[in-house]
Amino acid sequence: MNKGRQAGRWLRRNQKYCILSGSRRSRLSLESRRCGLNVSRCTLSGFAIALAAALTGGIGLAGCGLPAAPQPPSLKLPAQVTDLSATRTGSQVSLTWTMPKRDTNKVLLKGKVATRVCRRGNTAEVCATVARLELGPGADGAFMETLPRDLTAGAPRALDYFVELINRRGRSAGLSNPATVLAGEAPAAVEGLSAEVRKEGVALHWTVGPPEPYPTVVRLERTLETPPAKKAAPGPLAAPAEPVEQNLLVQPAAGQLHGGALDKDIRFGETYAYRAARVARLAVGGKTLDLDGPISAPVQVEALDVFPPAVPVGLAAVATPAEDGVSRSIDLSWQPDAESDVAGYAVYRREIAATRVTEGAWHRISPAALVVGPGFHDPNVQEGHSYEYVVTAIGQNGRESERSAPAQESVPEP
Repeated sequence: MNKGRQAGRWLRRNQKYCILSGSRRSRLSLESRRCGLNVSRCTLSGFAIALAAALTGGIGLAGCGLPAAPQPPSLKLPAQVTDLSATRTGSQVSLTWTMPKRDTNKVLLKGKVATRVCRRGNTAEVCATVARLELGPGADGAFMETLPRDLTAGAPRALDYFVELINRRGRSAGLSNPATVLAGEAPAAVEGLSAEVRKEGVALHWTVGPPEPYPTVVRLERTLETPPAKKAAPGPLAAPAEPVEQNLLVQPAAGQLHGGALDKDIRFGETYAYRAARVARLAVGGKTLDLDGPISAPVQVEALDVFPPAVPVGLAAVATPAEDGVSRSIDLSWQPDAESDVAGYAVYRREIAATRVTEGAWHRISPAALVVGPGFHDPNVQEGHSYEYVVTAIGQNGRESERSAPAQESVPEP
């Protein structure tokens, strides 16, 4: 009975009720019609439904004049950083990340956000604060620190960095993703770095240091010093742009006093700077982490193309006698040069005596315009004479190769 009286009072307060008196017709409030109660007269079952709704606290009537379930207040917590990354070079650790633009409720952040940078050696340790910053929403975050002495000594081990964003009430949504570097003693510096331009590329040399207690490689960092050329018109034959920064990892050979590498991926006419560092590579938690030693001073080299093409090979000479209206001649052929910088060829000849004793000097018999293909037709020969031929390759830079192995041929007499 108490629940019935409570329900009646609730119905009267919200004007969602039926007046039942014998055969009297029911009345519905305007609010009831808005709520979609599509009835024209009240029945006992209808009243029972309304009464049941009242007894259960108005289930299903929220939004029709009834208060909805209360929502928790917004804590205005900045969203967590998810792209934190860290690198270590020598005793320096550098962090980078992107500040979020919204809080955990997807509301735009306003003003600078308090940022805490911390690190810990293992999951059992408390994340020790190393810096506090103030950064704007969407900004590129960056931080660098010099490791204390205890973290730059001993065997390599994992060291995790985190970033935590804190609201004005001192609360946060939690730490960022971990960014892991290796603590411990870094490898020794690379000494004696030198560079030399060769036809095949840039040859690099350095002095091998003392053996390390853990696996190491040498990282060569190459920087393009000359400004990139203006963007060329697109086309199927357009050369791809050369990267400004490029790295090369070199596995040191055991038992050698000097290390070396050949950078074949260069372009003549450009200037490059090379620097080197020893890198310890260790597997931690299923990932390979690098611990870089001190970076060397840069070595600059100008890659000038002062090299001639390769010497042509496979030269052969075949004489053709005069017959059927065709004049006597000697035809030459050789293997084409596979180098891309070959502009053409030059053909030289000298006459030899019948005794096979060399006579005369070499004379260029090909025209001033270079021979494009790997062949040449020499019609200026005499019957009963013998000739010796050589071929050279000429590059796009105008450099001429050494002469090929000679080929001899005699023109038969009629």
